[in-house]
Amino acid sequence: MGYFKTRGLRGSGFEDLINETNREYLADGLAVIQKIPTPITPVEMSSDHSVITLAYFDKQSTVDYIGNIQGIPVCFDAKETKGRSLALSNIKQHQVDFMNAFSSQDGIAFILVSFIDLERCYVMDIEELDRHWDAASRGGRKSIPVEAFDDSLTVERDHRYLVHYLPAVQALLDKRNDKQGK
Repeated sequence: MGYFKTRGLRGSGFEDLINETNREYLADGLAVIQKIPTPITPVEMSSDHSVITLAYFDKQSTVDYIGNIQGIPVCFDAKETKGRSLALSNIKQHQVDFMNAFSSQDGIAFILVSFIDLERCYVMDIEELDRHWDAASRGGRKSIPVEAFDDSLTVERDHRYLVHYLPAVQALLDKRNDKQGK
């Protein structure tokens, strides 16, 4: 992974765990999830041209991951925080728009959030994220407190899967089906 003179690659440790989990999911035939690379343009390289030392982002990216779980299209963004809440400033409008558009096409869209100091991880679907996003735009709280995350959507570490989010995604799907009367 390249070195940047920016804070743009925060959370890459969490993403490394997700990437390893996704490799295991693929090997086990459970899901095909791919990390979407962030488009960059290198500005400075090391003297041997082996390491990017300065770069800028070409354009806004959509979400971190996209793929398919047992025939269900999914997209999600990975976020992490050291505090007891996730600042909504860490989520961009174009990401919310993309997840809403994805969801409107019967895909599952969510954020995967790691609370580092609390050693907890949750899935939050786009509908719940929208509620917090809309409240903030009307002058409400500008972050999502850990208490707002649904305990039934907790992500557990499994002996094989470092960030075993599939059970939480199944719970999301079950809730969606219950809403729709399926």
